[in-house]
Amino acid sequence: MDPWPDPGAVTVKGDVRALLFDVQGTATDFRSTVIESAERIVGDRSVDWGPFVDRWRAAYFAALTGLAARGPEAAWTSVHSVYRSALDELLAEHGLGSLGEPEREELTQSWQRLRPWPDTVPGLTRLRSRYTLATLSNADVGAVIGIAKAGGLPWDAVFAAEMFGTFKPEPAVYLGAARYLGFEPAQIMMVACHKYDIDAAAELGFRTAFVARPLEFGPGAKVDVAYEDRYDVNASDFLDLADRMGC
Repeated sequence: MDPWPDPGAVTVKGDVRALLFDVQGTATDFRSTVIESAERIVGDRSVDWGPFVDRWRAAYFAALTGLAARGPEAAWTSVHSVYRSALDELLAEHGLGSLGEPEREELTQSWQRLRPWPDTVPGLTRLRSRYTLATLSNADVGAVIGIAKAGGLPWDAVFAAEMFGTFKPEPAVYLGAARYLGFEPAQIMMVACHKYDIDAAAELGFRTAFVARPLEFGPGAKVDVAYEDRYDVNASDFLDLADRMGC
């Protein structure tokens, strides 16, 4: 069965006034960007950097899942520090424990220089002609700003989990962004390639758009790109999303 059927014309517009976007994976190609940074900074060709970055990302996700479960009352932990702690452990496992402090820091900062997918900027530009666009990322605010400036991403506003003291999929993150935008959840569409993210938003009354990113974890990786009826929009990329949103 084709996971990307063509539903035809615009799926939903309705009362949607704003779109919130996940950044890492949905709007940017983190894997190839960080692999290239590791190859340049570390220069050790004996390391298969693809699986290294995959494990690094998995460690980040596991850490944030635990932090989110503690809720807004827990002490804040920056995403940069999460990535850095995971990196130190991975370098030691791969016999790269002698890598210097400046190189470790530069490598960690590669998560703040993620390259957008080819469709991201043109798709966002079209969507911005009709809707307010903002990020809703688990990355630190400074990282989201840096990614936007480096990639030319035309956001109207930047929201990140750091502003709400916890991480997605905690409700406080989504509801906090809605409060800043001044819209009801039903007037806002959460856009992500990660289904847990849009499922959490849907439970709070947000509209949802699933964007398939089959290469998020590299060629040949198993990624859930199946369209599902429970989402208001299913799209193959941001350009397709713009088509379906009437832009």
